[in-house]
Amino acid sequence: MDTVTSLLQGNPYPGRGIITGFSPDGRAVFAYFIMGRSENSRNRVFREDGASLCIDLYDASKVKDPSLICYTPARVLDSQIIVTNGDQTDTVYDALSAGGSFRGALDTRCFEPDEPNYTPRISALLDQTGYQMSILKRAYIDGSCLRMYWRYCANPGCGHLIHTYNCDGNPLPTFSGTPKPVSLPADAAELTRQLWDALDADNRISLCVRYTDPVTGQFESYLKNCHKGD
Repeated sequence: MDTVTSLLQGNPYPGRGIITGFSPDGRAVFAYFIMGRSENSRNRVFREDGASLCIDLYDASKVKDPSLICYTPARVLDSQIIVTNGDQTDTVYDALSAGGSFRGALDTRCFEPDEPNYTPRISALLDQTGYQMSILKRAYIDGSCLRMYWRYCANPGCGHLIHTYNCDGNPLPTFSGTPKPVSLPADAAELTRQLWDALDADNRISLCVRYTDPVTGQFESYLKNCHKGD
């Protein structure tokens, strides 16, 4: 099984990415990273608000359009952890709170309207038994929304990685294929180091890695921000 280093190192621009899975000792794992090429995209930092992961502007005076860059990437509902690359985090949270489903919530959403890239919406839902992942992306032929969903059982030491773009380009080429299997280390700090080092140093912006005890809900988090350090 591949490591995050072998999957990401040498790729200048995978964009935004999600890893979900389970550590060797059975903790629920998620990692979320963002990259940026424009000044607007690079003007961001991660912070935690309780169990939620938030994105703040680093310099509010430089913001041009916050609509697609400021959102809550991760929220927790009971034992369920929601991770996405946009405001669909709230769509999923609200649907689950009302007794709905991950897939049902995302069936109401579409890819981002950022022509010509049409950035995919990537999402994950993690609980004690396993995790679901999704990508909503634009079809090349007719511009319709392709909706793809996957469900995985908990497998200690294993996870999956999905990201928005295959690599750099203009326009950016959309992620293709299925989520990539990835081995997960026992130590959250080690996964943080591996991921941060694997991401292109010129384009990486922020990273969050979290390991959660699925029984108690207690978690260990590591944040990296290029603007503010650790």
